[in-house]
Amino acid sequence: MSLLVVGLSHRSAPVSVLERAALSVDAQAKLLQDTLAAEPAAEASVLSTCNRIELYADVDKFHAGVAELSTLLAQHSGVGLEELTPYLYVHYEDRAVHHLFSVACGLDSMVVGEGQILGQIKDGLARSQELHTAGRLLNDLFQQALRVGKRAHSETGIDRAGQSLVTFGLEQLAAGRPVDVWVKDKRALVIGAGSMSSLAAATLARAGVAEVVVANRTLERAERLAQILSEPGGTGVAARAVPMDAVGDELTRADVVVSCTGATGLVLTEAQILRATEGRTGGLSLLDLAMPRDIDGAAHRIGGVRFVDIESLAEASADAPMAADVDQVRGIVSDEVAAFGAAQRAATITPTVVALRTMAADVVTGEIARLDGRLPELDEKQRAEITQTVRRVVDKLLHAPTVRVKQLAAEPGGAGYADALRTLFDLDPEAVAAVSRADLNELNEPVAKNRGRAS
Repeated sequence: MSLLVVGLSHRSAPVSVLERAALSVDAQAKLLQDTLAAEPAAEASVLSTCNRIELYADVDKFHAGVAELSTLLAQHSGVGLEELTPYLYVHYEDRAVHHLFSVACGLDSMVVGEGQILGQIKDGLARSQELHTAGRLLNDLFQQALRVGKRAHSETGIDRAGQSLVTFGLEQLAAGRPVDVWVKDKRALVIGAGSMSSLAAATLARAGVAEVVVANRTLERAERLAQILSEPGGTGVAARAVPMDAVGDELTRADVVVSCTGATGLVLTEAQILRATEGRTGGLSLLDLAMPRDIDGAAHRIGGVRFVDIESLAEASADAPMAADVDQVRGIVSDEVAAFGAAQRAATITPTVVALRTMAADVVTGEIARLDGRLPELDEKQRAEITQTVRRVVDKLLHAPTVRVKQLAAEPGGAGYADALRTLFDLDPEAVAAVSRADLNELNEPVAKNRGRAS
């Protein structure tokens, strides 16, 4: 089986296509289930953010896998395959690993070096674990990607190169002024209570806004976020929660609005924005971080409104300078890709080695039983000494070849050593498969116990 990723991002597709291709949580779940039901795929995970949609799978056929994954993405995104295909990219084997590790480090983000992607990778892993669509390969891959991303942020200055989309968006709204100076004493309306909206609310509170109003479809989540913001241990800002049907009225009182919901339709219409600007003495600043968009694009044409959305952020970030630390992070990614590949190749030989040692142990057991029949007068001490001696001989004979075959299997092109070992020792293929199934069951037990903790 081999790793394949098919996807599109802000680097390959215009925002208008990304917006239409965005997947809801339910659509992601259905995509995973349908991918697993497809013939070429044995495992599947989805990485979905505001500027990328990627489908990862363990496939047994490359060309059939690409065709099937592309078709599934088109079906579930609602964008026709013919229209979607020019914007899709494909990565296979080590290139797929390199791609995800680069994404985890923020090298492929709209704002280079941003750390939010780690939470989104964690969410993607948790979702595929919850649905039982991730097996050993994708569990190992996504967990290692999280470790690589954390390593990049702890060992390099990549954080100096990057920032969150929230911070970058607010800087674009501030138009060159320091954000804390620009937002001081302003009223902020945050629409949504997910991870991005929570980050926006906290960022605005720390920057010095006078008030944060949180609107969300589930009022309890908005209330919880408002409470966290207003607590002495939080930001201490004046914060309150309102239902979504109060957004229109709150908009007339707000100076800064950040919206990031999972809605499929517009949250703020042109009519609502026009109403909010009537008789206003100050300007209205709108930041839309949702995909698909929350705020009507007509906001760009309304007088007194400064509007920044994902598309304008993509244009602005294209000119952002790269930090010198990026090269160091690229080195980390290359090293980690090589290490991951070696570990995966070495892991393929393990079931065969275990099956070989099990067969050897069975041979020893059988021969000791025959010895008991031939020499029944042996006492327990003699029998135990003979048994131990035979086992030591077998272990010493197997030690060097099994250690060496693991080393050889870890090298590029080492996949054939497992086949050679099975042929040389005439191992039962079903015995090897049984070891692999037992390993997978052991892997899934902690996944089931920890389900829900990764979000």
